[in-house]
Amino acid sequence: MSLTKQERRIRIKRRIRKKISGTADIPRMSVFRSNKQIYVQFIDDLSGKTLMAVSSLQKEIADKKDVNKTEQAKLVGKMAADVSKQAGITQVVFDRNGYLYHGRIKALADAAREGGLKF
Repeated sequence: MSLTKQERRIRIKRRIRKKISGTADIPRMSVFRSNKQIYVQFIDDLSGKTLMAVSSLQKEIADKKDVNKTEQAKLVGKMAADVSKQAGITQVVFDRNGYLYHGRIKALADAAREGGLKF
C-alpha cells in the first residue's frame, strides 16, 4: 500500500521537526503552502508562541494582480525578512514543513536570504 502525497509530506515533516527547534533568539521559520496562498511564521518553540507571521493574504501582496505563485512567494520572503529585521531577528532555523525544496519554497527561502535573514 503506497502513501498518498499528504501522508508522505507528514512523514517528512515529523522527521524534520525531530531535529529542529526555535528559540526566542533564533526562531523557527515555518512555511505553509496551500494551493493559492503561502504563509510564514516565526515560532519560539520553547515558549510555544508565534512571534510574527507574514502571508500572501496581506494587503501589500494581495493587491498585486498579475503575479504568479512563485513571484508571490518571493514577495512573502522579502516581507518576512523585513518584518524580522524590524523585530531584531537576523538568524532563523528554516522549517520547510515537509515540502520539497524547489519551486515556491525555494523562491521564498532565496528571497528571505536576499533580504538579510541567515539560515
